[in-house]
Amino acid sequence: MNQKPSKKNPVEIGWCELVGLPEFGIENIHGKMDSGANTSSLHAVDIKPFIKDGIAYVSFRIPKSSSQPAFQCEAPILKQTKIKSSNGHEQLRYVIAIKIILAGRQWNGQMTLANRGSMAFPILIGRRSLRRGFVVNSAKKWVFGKV
Repeated sequence: MNQKPSKKNPVEIGWCELVGLPEFGIENIHGKMDSGANTSSLHAVDIKPFIKDGIAYVSFRIPKSSSQPAFQCEAPILKQTKIKSSNGHEQLRYVIAIKIILAGRQWNGQMTLANRGSMAFPILIGRRSLRRGFVVNSAKKWVFGKV
């Protein structure tokens, strides 16, 4: 599981796959692979910045489902960035560093926090992550299982 993605040894994945975020105790969350997006994004609600020991942090919740409580999370803020959506709207988002697991490979990446409640997938994996050694086959989905 600790194998890092590699451009020399790419792994074929489907357009949607299970993603793990071990720092938040999340093993299998549905993720959409999006080569059109530069940055990965995580569905989060109640996003609130705060200061902890002189360091800027953000607290947020990652909803599970209507019948289960959300994951309560916090992480240091790396930066804020403007993201332009496919419809042309710009939004200022917090960026956090996060361990990501996809297709049995783990790496340290970055994600923006956004309310993706209206979207079908709570995680979007963008080009920065995909170019670490993944090849997306748009004809396949759930190559590594589905829960």
